[in-house]
Amino acid sequence: MKKFFSLVLLFIVAFGNSANSQEIDKVVSIVGNNIILKSEIEGQYAQYLAQGNKPDNTIKCQFLHQLLTQKLLAQQAVIDSLDVTEDEVDDNINNRLRYMSNQAGGQEKLEQFLNRSLLQYKEEMRPTIREMLIAGKMQRKLTENVDVTPNEVKRYFDSIPADSLPNFNTEVEVGEIIFQPKLTDEEKKPFYDRAEQLRQDIIAGKDFGTMARLYSQDPGSAGEGGEMPFADRATFVKEFSAIAFKLKAGEISRVFETDFGYHFLQVLERRGEQVRVRHILITIVPTEASLLRAEKLADSVYNLVNTKKLDFYTAAAVYSDDKETKYNGGMILNAQNVQTRTTYIPIDQLDAGIFTAIDTLEAGEYSRPSRFAAPDGKNAYRFVFLKSRTAPHQANLEQDFAKIKDAALEDKMDRVVSEWFDTRRKSSYIRINDEFQTCDILKVWQ
Repeated sequence: MKKFFSLVLLFIVAFGNSANSQEIDKVVSIVGNNIILKSEIEGQYAQYLAQGNKPDNTIKCQFLHQLLTQKLLAQQAVIDSLDVTEDEVDDNINNRLRYMSNQAGGQEKLEQFLNRSLLQYKEEMRPTIREMLIAGKMQRKLTENVDVTPNEVKRYFDSIPADSLPNFNTEVEVGEIIFQPKLTDEEKKPFYDRAEQLRQDIIAGKDFGTMARLYSQDPGSAGEGGEMPFADRATFVKEFSAIAFKLKAGEISRVFETDFGYHFLQVLERRGEQVRVRHILITIVPTEASLLRAEKLADSVYNLVNTKKLDFYTAAAVYSDDKETKYNGGMILNAQNVQTRTTYIPIDQLDAGIFTAIDTLEAGEYSRPSRFAAPDGKNAYRFVFLKSRTAPHQANLEQDFAKIKDAALEDKMDRVVSEWFDTRRKSSYIRINDEFQTCDILKVWQ
């Protein structure tokens, strides 16, 4: 609850729900035609304190520095005719409010806390979120054509003192091809029939909430009588969303299928572009026959790849049922470093099953297909490819060129942005109130 309170407190203060005192709402800085209110600084400081940090007024200097940066970028974006769409603003706001609703325990509780509807609150947030997104787009434009040559990478590496070079633990590049069991219509029929029977019982008069608690196999909603909080279309998988936003309040849907199994739902309430529903899920459990077919396909594809009749990357794109990796040639990305999309993964971050599969492999080898429990708990088959294994070492250009290139590129982009700011600050009208004149970090703005 403390985490939720700190997040909401930031939005309350930053978007106009703070105490209506002239002292808090006074202008603390002017950047061109834009102003920065003290309420914006105090909002970020309130979040800082609510997260358990010790009081430190100097941190407000950093908050003002960030806001000045955002204002200057947004002003340049207007000059360069950069803008963001209403859909981009809506998506960002909806994601924030979805997180806040989850933390609060539902939309109704969040609205009670805010003392207003989320539709009203979205409109209050919109100008600030728009400016933030536009500033981000402007900063990306500044660096979109920045790249580094091999010589620049080497110069960057040579500039790092030898005693400051990082040490890397054992890292591997690993791929996998997953074969999920696929049931025939006949094999799926008992699960469909089970869902349809529950639906008919409810239509005949049995209580939806009680039936959901007793029989629904959705662990997230069964205990709540199948009820789910208000949500927009993006919250649900597309098949669920299509049904939920088509029905009127009180209507019960037909039985339909998603990746999770067979569902039917009832719309409880519609509110603008959000809906509150309850549903019952019957999961589809793989049959032994479907598992046997998946095992045979896994063995067949493994033999093609292992005998070089089909390369691993093509096999993954054609046969893998894992949406996370099949469009990446089957290669697993480093989950701790998603932005760079690197395939180098420290050995201690590997899934236990993957670690066991590659433990005795040499680079370039494949594990035999084996049954495993997928993240959804269902059994499937897979085989694993060990592309490379790097021993622990201190950073060097030969083994770590890709990592060093990323660092060199980031350094160059930082310099490009810094140079742009140096130029723009000199040609822009900027005024900062006396109470912030002693901030060292703000001296570049004066």
